[in-house]
Amino acid sequence: MTDYEKLLENDPFEIAGRRFKSRLIIGSGKFKSFQENKEVLEASGAEIITVAVRRVNITDPTKENLLDYIDPNRYLILPNTAGCYTAEEAIKTAMLAREATGINWIKLEVIGDQKTLLPDMEQTYEAAKVLVKEGFIVLPYIFDDPIYARKFEEVGCAAVMPLAAPIGSGLGLQNPYNIMFIKEAVSVPVIVDAGIGSAADIPPVMELGVDGILTNTALAEAKDPIKMAVAMKYATVAGRLSYLAGRMPKRTYAVPSSPTKGVPFKG
Repeated sequence: MTDYEKLLENDPFEIAGRRFKSRLIIGSGKFKSFQENKEVLEASGAEIITVAVRRVNITDPTKENLLDYIDPNRYLILPNTAGCYTAEEAIKTAMLAREATGINWIKLEVIGDQKTLLPDMEQTYEAAKVLVKEGFIVLPYIFDDPIYARKFEEVGCAAVMPLAAPIGSGLGLQNPYNIMFIKEAVSVPVIVDAGIGSAADIPPVMELGVDGILTNTALAEAKDPIKMAVAMKYATVAGRLSYLAGRMPKRTYAVPSSPTKGVPFKG
């Protein structure tokens, strides 16, 4: 066990009763191949990988399948309704994924605008209500809206996934205050999703006390995805440990770092 693993031993990350060591979640889109995706996953230390059911094959065993590369006994495969624009589409996609894989976890995405890929909160909410009743463990992708976050928790979602910035933008965290408000508003895990551009964007998010972070494009479009994956692994750990350590207060004026008591005054 490494030093940082010892420090985090009593700080479990848990979703719907399942515990994970890593608070980093990665996606499976835009990689050059399933093999590269597998190598990035292993390098990142992540234990959860999201899979867009409409874009990455996990349902047709007659074609090249991500599940041939990713061991579902080692990792949680999290199907994703990316590409859906209505609650009905998202529900059907989730049902198809569960029927084909037996996985009852779903990352729920219902997009409201093709240009920005921002979520349609009303359609996402309607889909969430149905899928929870159908026995799914639902993790919805949402705006950084604490009011809606609470509503999703109230209907039974296992976590909420507010965006840091638009999907694939790489802009990093745009509104830390809303993320803080969401963390205060709900008791389920808060996993910040979308907008991460590099490992440097992760610690400021984790230092807010969120439970996890999800990234895809920043890995797939990095010049060296493996190196970026390793960097993100440690950035996530660093951010979490920094949050647990508790940062010093910010001050307007300087404060001496050396003690002044007992130092003779020199005029």
